[in-house]
Amino acid sequence: MTYDDAIAFWYGRINYEVRAATAADLKLERMRALLSLVGDPHLRVRTVHITGTKGKGSTAAMLAAVLRADGYRVGLFTSPHLQKVEERTQVDGVPISSAELTALMAQLVPAVEHLERIDQPPTFFEIGTALGFLHFVHRRCDVAVVEVGLGGRFDSTNVCRPLVSVVTSVGLDHTAQLGNTLEAIAYQKAGIIKPGVPVVCGVTDPGPRAVIEQVAAEVGAKVVQAGRDFVFEYDPAVRAVRINSLPPLRLGLLGRHQGANAAVAVATVEQLRRTGMPISDRAVAKGLAEVRWTARIELVSERPTVILDTAHNVPSVEALVDTLSTCLPVRGRKAVVFAVSSDKQYPEMLKVLAGYFDAFHLTKYGNNPRCVPPEVLADTLATIAPHLRPTVYPTAAEAWAAARTAAGADDLVCVTGSVFLAGELCGLVG
Repeated sequence: MTYDDAIAFWYGRINYEVRAATAADLKLERMRALLSLVGDPHLRVRTVHITGTKGKGSTAAMLAAVLRADGYRVGLFTSPHLQKVEERTQVDGVPISSAELTALMAQLVPAVEHLERIDQPPTFFEIGTALGFLHFVHRRCDVAVVEVGLGGRFDSTNVCRPLVSVVTSVGLDHTAQLGNTLEAIAYQKAGIIKPGVPVVCGVTDPGPRAVIEQVAAEVGAKVVQAGRDFVFEYDPAVRAVRINSLPPLRLGLLGRHQGANAAVAVATVEQLRRTGMPISDRAVAKGLAEVRWTARIELVSERPTVILDTAHNVPSVEALVDTLSTCLPVRGRKAVVFAVSSDKQYPEMLKVLAGYFDAFHLTKYGNNPRCVPPEVLADTLATIAPHLRPTVYPTAAEAWAAARTAAGADDLVCVTGSVFLAGELCGLVG
């Protein structure tokens, strides 16, 4: 099998995601069957399992950075990717190589084909999850930090047996799959809670927090709760966070919401210590200061200020605007390059953005049918903020070029709205 063969085989299963989204297919038996056929790698590596509407990727990156700083070999499984699918599976910050991906996919092919023959075809994400666990075992990782793809209860990553489970936040996103109330979404995310496994919970809204506490009580899992067991204060002037009685910790990621994520990561470190993993305070400080997470309110340049971001739901857009307002005050014009998927609450997202940005460059990413046409975005924005005069562009590259050309040294240009948009533009913006 060549690398091209491996990628073609993997992407040839992507249409099965439609089937997996149905209620009848939201089960974990198929995932367990796939892993069983390749030696149950998910049971051979220590894991931390992280879910949340927002913050789960950043928290996973922070935790992985802390553990690496103390000398652990750390696997990191996240999704989606920006440019290359290899980004989803990393060891010590390095994505899986094409040769490793090819070799591990060759191991998976017979198992996938067997399940296809008995009418249990694994999905693209299930294959990727199995690939990740195989890679972590192959590279002899000391611990793997595993981010949920969607929800939690029926996500393919939910076959792991974690040392600690983490729920960073609950907000309205993926409502078609998870439910249209915070409590319903919290129930799905609480599905990663395991009997006797401690849960670090960053959820502060009373309704969803109560759901998580109830699920944990039913299975005998201790909850370490934000606002009760750990608190934080964020100082935007120095980009540092104080957690409980610890001295201020510098953060490599911008924003008060990253202070909240750091507090969750530090609480998770404390729970890992209680399982017998030694983790020094020095590693905590070093990891949080040095962590990098591409396109998460990433400051690409300062004159003009250029931000590359992947905010794709209302809570993430709110965090973006709050961070720009408090951490990166701009004297000049504020422009946004925006594209979004049709399953998102884009009118609400535009309303938040319209309260901060002066100029809108509306576009689309690639030729993906999920993307809202920029003309529709313009019509929507006109009903929200009729004083704004957005410009529509047929391609993301044209929208970026126009926004960047118009920007003076004191201005801001921000790319946001979709992981797909950030992935398409990160080579140009960077």
